[in-house]
Amino acid sequence: MANNELRIPLTRTPGSSSFMKASFNGTNAFLGIGFLTIPYALSSGGWLSLVLFFSIAAMTFYTGLLIVRCMEVDPSISSYYDIAERAFGMKGRMIVMFMMNAEMYLIAIGFLILEGDNLQKLFPEFMIKLGELTLDGKQSFVIITGLLLSPSMLLTDLSMLSYISATGVFSCLVIVVSIFSVGAFDGVGFHAKGSVLLNVDTLPTAVGLYIVSFGGHPVIPSIYTSMRDSCQFSKVLVFSFVLATLNYMTIAILGYLMYGDGVESEITLNLPTSKVSGRVAIYTTLLIPVTRYSLVVTPIATAIEGGLSEKYKNQKPVRLLIRVALLISTVIVAYVFPYYESLMAIVGSVFVVSASFLLPCLCYLKISDLNWNWNCEQMGVFGIIVFGILAGVLGTYSSISELIT
Repeated sequence: MANNELRIPLTRTPGSSSFMKASFNGTNAFLGIGFLTIPYALSSGGWLSLVLFFSIAAMTFYTGLLIVRCMEVDPSISSYYDIAERAFGMKGRMIVMFMMNAEMYLIAIGFLILEGDNLQKLFPEFMIKLGELTLDGKQSFVIITGLLLSPSMLLTDLSMLSYISATGVFSCLVIVVSIFSVGAFDGVGFHAKGSVLLNVDTLPTAVGLYIVSFGGHPVIPSIYTSMRDSCQFSKVLVFSFVLATLNYMTIAILGYLMYGDGVESEITLNLPTSKVSGRVAIYTTLLIPVTRYSLVVTPIATAIEGGLSEKYKNQKPVRLLIRVALLISTVIVAYVFPYYESLMAIVGSVFVVSASFLLPCLCYLKISDLNWNWNCEQMGVFGIIVFGILAGVLGTYSSISELIT
C-alpha cells in the first residue's frame, strides 16, 4: 500500500460532536491523571528535564496523528483494536484489546482511589457503620464516589460527555489559577528555586510521570468517530495538546518555584488549607476523577459491545448495563486494592508507553507498507520506537525497585 493512500479522504458515517465538543473531550483525555504530579516530576528531573517534557509532548502528538492516518485507510475502522487488526491480524487485535482495556480499566480504578485518598484527607474522621460492619473513610469514599458517578454512566454519546469534559478542563484551569494565587497573594512566593539543573538518579521517575500525563491515546479513535466533520480532527488534536501542554508546563513551573525540592508527589498536599486559594484548589481537584471517569470507561464499553451479537449490541439497555457493570467492578477493585502509586507505576511503565509510543508507530509502519529509504519521517518514527522501549524498560525497572525497597 502506498504511503499517499493514508491521506485519501474516505466516507465515514458522521457523528454528532462539533469541533468544540471534540476539543473538550480531547483536552480532557490528556489532562487529569498526571496533572497534580507534574511539579514533583520537575523536581525529580531538574529544570533541564523540561526538554524531555516538551519532547514527549511532541512525540505523543505525532503518534496521535499516526492513529488518525491509520483510521483514514478504512472507513470501517472505529477503534484502536480495529487499527491493530488491520496491521497485525486478529492476534494483534486481541493483544491490543487486552492492553488498552487494561490501561483504561486501571486508570478508572486509579481515579476512584485518588478520590478516596483526597476525601479521607479532608474528612479523616468520616466512616460508615452498617450494623456490625464498619467502613473506614477511604473505603466509604470509594463507594460514595461510585454512586456519584452512576448518572454519568447513563450517557453513551460522546457529544453529551463533552459537557462533562468541559467541566474537567475548566477544573484544571481553576487549579492553576488557585495555585498561582497561593504563591502570589498568600505569602508563599516564588523563591524556592530548585537547586539541580538535571538529576540523573531520579530522571526515570520524571520521564515516567511526563509520559503518564500524555496517555490518552486509546480515546482518540472514539473522539475521531464522534465528530460530525472528522476532517477537522487534526485541528482538534492541536488544540487539545497545546492546551494540555500549557497547563502542565504552568503548574510544573509554579509548583517548583513555590516549593522547590520540597514539592510533594501531589502539589495539593503542599497547599495551605487555611487559605481560600488553597482550599479552592484542593476541592476542585476532587472534580477531576469525576469528570474523566466516563470518558476513560467509554472505550472499554465500546469494545465489549463490539463482541456482542447484532441483536444486543445496539440496544440501549444493554449498553447501559455494560457501563454500570464496569462501574461496580472498578469500585470493588479500588475498595480491595487502594494503592494508587503502585497502580500508576504499572500503568505508566507498561501500558502508556505501549499505547502512546510503540503501537501507533508499529501499526502505521505496517499499514502504510513504507519503502524504507530512511527519510525524516521514517527516522522520526523509528526514534519514537527506540525512545518508547528505553523509557518502558527503565520505568519498569524503577517501579519494581521502588516497590521492593
